[in-house]
Amino acid sequence: MMKYLFMLLFLIPMLTNWWLFMIVMFIMSFLFLFYYSNNFFCGLSYGFGMDILSYCMIYLSIWLILLMLLASNQVKFNKNNINEFIFILYIMLFFLILTFSSLNLLLLYIFFESSMIPILFLIFGWGYQPERLVAGMYLLFYTLFASMPLLLCVFYLYYYCNTLFFFMISIDCNLYLYIGLILAFLVKMPMAFFHFWLPKAHVEAPVSGSMILAGVLLKLGGYGLCRVFYFIWNYSLSLNWFWVVFSLFGGMLLSILCLCQVDIKSLIAYSSVVHMSLVICGIMTLSFYGFFGALVLMLGHGLCSSGLFALANILYERSFSRSLFVNKGYIVIMPLISMFWFLFVINNIASPISLNLLGECLLLNCLVGWDFLNMFFLGIISFFGCCYSIYLYSIVQHGSLYSGLSDFCSGKFREFLLMFYHFIPLNLLFLKIDIFMLWL
Repeated sequence: MMKYLFMLLFLIPMLTNWWLFMIVMFIMSFLFLFYYSNNFFCGLSYGFGMDILSYCMIYLSIWLILLMLLASNQVKFNKNNINEFIFILYIMLFFLILTFSSLNLLLLYIFFESSMIPILFLIFGWGYQPERLVAGMYLLFYTLFASMPLLLCVFYLYYYCNTLFFFMISIDCNLYLYIGLILAFLVKMPMAFFHFWLPKAHVEAPVSGSMILAGVLLKLGGYGLCRVFYFIWNYSLSLNWFWVVFSLFGGMLLSILCLCQVDIKSLIAYSSVVHMSLVICGIMTLSFYGFFGALVLMLGHGLCSSGLFALANILYERSFSRSLFVNKGYIVIMPLISMFWFLFVINNIASPISLNLLGECLLLNCLVGWDFLNMFFLGIISFFGCCYSIYLYSIVQHGSLYSGLSDFCSGKFREFLLMFYHFIPLNLLFLKIDIFMLWL
């Protein structure tokens, strides 16, 4: 693990060369692919190590940072602070690797909060509209407000347990400790009714910010919940039903709300909250299929939602608008991009053979087995998920073309490469899905 962190440090001299940095990231992703051994925790140092959960999240982070560089060609074309942009991505990757490999609760908290700094710089520095300042403040204060109880709980645990390593903490949990430990991660995911910062941040962020926000930063919450439940699961068994019901009800309302959106990025952002509500429910059941399905759906959603945001940016570069009323009829001039729109939209509603299908099947089985009454909420979420996905695809691809389009290019090699790099792992990782089961 440490050799990859040192490799990141030595990438600093390459920050002046956009393509060289991208090639090195690509090579690093393939080196990391073959790094994992069959040990439960490998690459152990005093405070860092990896299991399958950490490995998957770190690899997803490296892969998406590479794709963010590929998608942000306008930053390079317009010479919009290129070196600073690459440095922000580099710092973000550094913090994400440290977060996902932390075995200590205090280190997890520090790097969990530190990973918010680069995304704030991305939104403030390369966002689209003046409202990005308000969006950044929403992100900052929602996260900080919810994470203050977590810091107090970390100090409390160290005082009574004399250790903060996940597998060595043993304590009689109480209600305040339980809520304090999980609240920060629930808001980060985000849980329904605490999600108001997410659509604002997505709409105002550049394409790179939206990709990493939906692809990795939302998964920090799921990762933190999985780690915290190592030592509070016994107390949680009698209380987790509340979060399951709360998330299912919120997911149902938000899936209906998606049909009311007129901004493409806002619609994709609300669909992300719906998917994360299912992940929260799976983790809260504390069952094998719940944790397994949550991991698979986090990976699938990270690739699928990142691809949808990249597709939305492709349209934005041509029409300079994210409105569904302006972006119409692209199937006439961009048939291949329309094909990718179709593929990612159906993957978003869990079509075969994507990771989303496997993750949602596992989570639906888990939740229906946990309580059969969940079938009502899950049925409504699935139905409206199909509705808003068809609504998004049909409006964007059909209808009359906007007369003010400035670029009639049917697609560039960079855009097709970006879509393939999202699509291939999303739809081929099911061939090796047994490796994810080694986590539990």
